[in-house]
Amino acid sequence: MILLDINLPKINGLEVLKRIRANAATRMAPVVVLTSSTEDSDVRECYRLGANSYIQKPVDFGEFIKAVGNISNYWLRYNESPRV
Repeated sequence: MILLDINLPKINGLEVLKRIRANAATRMAPVVVLTSSTEDSDVRECYRLGANSYIQKPVDFGEFIKAVGNISNYWLRYNESPRV
């Protein structure tokens, strides 16, 4: 599972997502976008580029830790991904 923020300092997260999906080694990896953006255009573009989930990053640190725990629990424990 890859947690990806679209607001990165050197390269846009959307470009990272494009590269993830273009690479045979990472193309099937679940990508969860965890970002502060609530722009509809960002949500649409992430899904268009192959994101598996889009979650607004909680501002409160404690809530952020809970969210990451819930995301990890779902994708790494319960979700059945194809074997590569």
